[in-house]
Amino acid sequence: MESLHLSSPNVASLINGGNLWLSIHSIKNIYYPSSYPTKISQHRRKPQTEYNYLRFRQTTLNHRYKCTGEGSTYKDRNEEFVAKSTTIPYSDSDQPHASYDKSILHNIKEFSNAFFKLTSPYALATLSLGILSASFHAVDKLTDVSPLFFIGVLQAVITQTFVSFFVTGVNQMADLDIDKINKPYLPLASGQISPRTSVIFGASFLILGMWLAWVIGSSPLIWGLVLHCFLWIAYSVNVPLLRWKRNPFLAAMCTFATWTIVFPISSFLHMQTFVFKRPLIFPRSLIFDVTFMGLYSLGIALCKDIPDVEGDAKFGIDTFAIRFGQKRVFQICVCLFEMAFGVAFLAGVKSPSLWIKIITGVGHIIIASVVWYRAKSTNLSSKSSVLSFYFFIWKVLSAELLLMPLARLG
Repeated sequence: MESLHLSSPNVASLINGGNLWLSIHSIKNIYYPSSYPTKISQHRRKPQTEYNYLRFRQTTLNHRYKCTGEGSTYKDRNEEFVAKSTTIPYSDSDQPHASYDKSILHNIKEFSNAFFKLTSPYALATLSLGILSASFHAVDKLTDVSPLFFIGVLQAVITQTFVSFFVTGVNQMADLDIDKINKPYLPLASGQISPRTSVIFGASFLILGMWLAWVIGSSPLIWGLVLHCFLWIAYSVNVPLLRWKRNPFLAAMCTFATWTIVFPISSFLHMQTFVFKRPLIFPRSLIFDVTFMGLYSLGIALCKDIPDVEGDAKFGIDTFAIRFGQKRVFQICVCLFEMAFGVAFLAGVKSPSLWIKIITGVGHIIIASVVWYRAKSTNLSSKSSVLSFYFFIWKVLSAELLLMPLARLG
């Protein structure tokens, strides 16, 4: 039977860090019986092999490996090997807890991105600017632009933003199957956020927004939130007498009423009657603002359905784009946008201040020209091109809302 003789290094020398010279007289033999019979032929025996590691500058290891066959003695055969060491840099990522922390941070980041998409950020940014623009209609003099003014604006922005989270979630929940065709990039349609999570967050934000408005105590703010909720629940929820999305006229009226009446008028009344404690009046600049938003919001309502024709037709959603064709509806949208810029231009040039006339006049001419040029370059047969134009007009609205208050301040 074969026996394997292993010589182990001196443990004391290994611990002390010195050179490891192992004497042959101190070798401890460990015998491991073979679990299989020896099949070495008598005329061919494997030579006895001994591996010696050369001594290095700092640490020397003499490790003898000896193999002897049964009943035979052979000459030692020494082979020299030079060992090379490689230094592996230590990294915190090698630790399990570091990987776990990174996984948590990655999940938080992914959820934050999905939630950001769920809230329709382009509409929220425009909503904030719209409330700010409408609040300036309550300003009689520059001294009114005070910390009290910005606190009132912040009250309206925060409460309406929370309710917008709710109505956006309701809309995407109700249109989940349609969005898998029309907007598969949305977090609910793509599965990034579950319907249950959407319901929990939406209900939480609705309660929080209503509670804040109640604590603030502003009646215009409260009825503005209630109307906002009612219009978009009626637009989205598929119950008898609701789901106004299926009727193109009612669907357009939801967008029109929200951006023309609810946001500007409730924000103005909140500032005028609650923040500044002044009697109710409607300045001329507010009338121009409402007229502009009426035309522009109708254009948005019609344009919104142009890239969604495929999914809407499959699920029986009747829209003007399906009834009259994408090209004709798109032309109507562009005309409504240009008419809105014409109203804004007139509001600016009627200002008694010369510099405001110049800024608003030139500004609206430039914006109207850019929209016209962009509309001419939009390919209606390409869904991505139409979607790009749709997001573009939201950006244009944000720029317009920055110019509108100048008419009041002049």
